[in-house]
Amino acid sequence: MPPQGAIIAVLAVAGLCSSFMFTLVVPIQTKLPELLDASREDTAWVVTSTLVAAAVMTPIAGRLGDMYGKRRMVLWLLAVMVVGSIITALSPGLVGVIIGRTLQGAMTGVIPLGISILRDVLHKDRVDSAIALISATLGVGGALGLPVSALVTEYTDWHVLFWMTAAFGVIVFGLVVWIVPVSVMRTGGRFDYLGAIGMAVGLVGILIALSRGNEWGWTSPTTLLLGVGGVGVLVLWGWYQMRASAPLLNLRVAARLPVLLTNLASLAMGFALFSSSVAYPQILELPVSTGGFGLSLLAASLIVMPSGLVMMLLSPYSGKLAGIFGPKLLLVLGAIALLCAYGFTLLFASEVWQILIANVLIGVGIGFGYSAMPMLIMRSVPQSETGASNGLNALFRSLGTSGAAAVVGAVLATHTEVIGGVPTPTPLAFQYAFLLGGGAALVALLIGLVIPSKRDRHEQHPSLPN
Repeated sequence: MPPQGAIIAVLAVAGLCSSFMFTLVVPIQTKLPELLDASREDTAWVVTSTLVAAAVMTPIAGRLGDMYGKRRMVLWLLAVMVVGSIITALSPGLVGVIIGRTLQGAMTGVIPLGISILRDVLHKDRVDSAIALISATLGVGGALGLPVSALVTEYTDWHVLFWMTAAFGVIVFGLVVWIVPVSVMRTGGRFDYLGAIGMAVGLVGILIALSRGNEWGWTSPTTLLLGVGGVGVLVLWGWYQMRASAPLLNLRVAARLPVLLTNLASLAMGFALFSSSVAYPQILELPVSTGGFGLSLLAASLIVMPSGLVMMLLSPYSGKLAGIFGPKLLLVLGAIALLCAYGFTLLFASEVWQILIANVLIGVGIGFGYSAMPMLIMRSVPQSETGASNGLNALFRSLGTSGAAAVVGAVLATHTEVIGGVPTPTPLAFQYAFLLGGGAALVALLIGLVIPSKRDRHEQHPSLPN
């Protein structure tokens, strides 16, 4: 068996590759209508398609990993991402780019699968610190990837971004084949195709309504049909899952109090994280005459980047703290750090260095919080359910980030003043955005405080006696 450190390193690199998919197009997002000769409403699907694919595929990939092998599913997701990258790199028009970006979104399932692999193959003394590192890649890949994307698009053709991710995916695929062992844990039964379709239909409706509601109007027939219809489909899906002999997701496991509360905290923490991702870059890049700081995209991304570095630096300490005090403390500390970040920004946001400090606090909050959540999940589910349960937890984080993108985006778009013929968010709009992020952090803190601390009897490790 390869050294355990090498296994952790390869899965961490795979996680970085996965999280990079979300910031990949940020530097060219405003230029997409011109680059693809399409309307701004149509080019928004370049982002929306990735988001929807990620949310749908993550829990499905987790279940398939439990049934047919987690490493096998990681390899399939990497292959799909490489194909999507090549399609996008070769596509001059909108349709090909949307197809490619949809395939790239499937890559998000690699992180929860990687976390589940760690539980299967590592000695129990290394599991917590390894999980903390892999969890940190959720934020690190995006924070570090943003300046890389900005540099590439500033000096080369935008298609190079996708050739770069294709090459990255091929390298990671080879490393996984070479280093990561095959997990012997398998869950029997048939794959629940009807459950997968029902969940996909419900999630697609809700996520599209959230991501496009600000453009279409929150009370427009299309938004209401997709949003309410999606919720209705998920209610029926839940009823079916409770009665299916081999469900896609075991909702009885998901309903256990520690799992349910952790997932709700994940939703709130995902909202708190993405509130900063929406608000801070905008205020950094707005012209000074409008109340912003007038930074270029590259300069703004360098101010945001330290949050990712902090997450990476904290990951080994997160594992040690969880081993000593339990992951619940990590979640609580993470939520407090996020509260401090938004409280600081509400009081002090007149200098660039103040936004930098806030981003460092965001890194502390997400570094601790995101490390804690999979540990809490795996202390409360049987080993045969780790892939699907971690996938569900990732889905809740995704719903939180999607909700933040929609709500904070709507606030910044609603409270504007026209400056130089361009609608620009007002200082009050940013204050509301920071209040929303802080409110979500407070919700995460309150939930974290009531999560049971006791280890669940279902937590086991394959190499040790029960």
